[in-house]
Amino acid sequence: MPTFVLMTRLAPETMHDARGRRAMGKEWLTKVKERCPRVEWKAHYAILGPYDFMDIYDAPDIETAHKVSIISRAEGAMAAESWQALPYDEFLKLLAAVG
Repeated sequence: MPTFVLMTRLAPETMHDARGRRAMGKEWLTKVKERCPRVEWKAHYAILGPYDFMDIYDAPDIETAHKVSIISRAEGAMAAESWQALPYDEFLKLLAAVG
């Protein structure tokens, strides 16, 4: 399955309540699992910089990745970007095939 990276930024007011933030995160994950059952979660990080969180997951297709982003926005993310990622070894194989 293709790998995707989801970068999300939340509204500042959602970051002041740890319990509320935890509950919101669980609700989001439940909705994604219900609507996108074939998504396989690899990692979830709180990060520094222009985004608050980075999630790495595998999805069966680009449409499912779109659903994950849409659910994120619908659940309160101010911004949600999804990037398709390619393992480095696979990138090198493509590079060798092109070069």
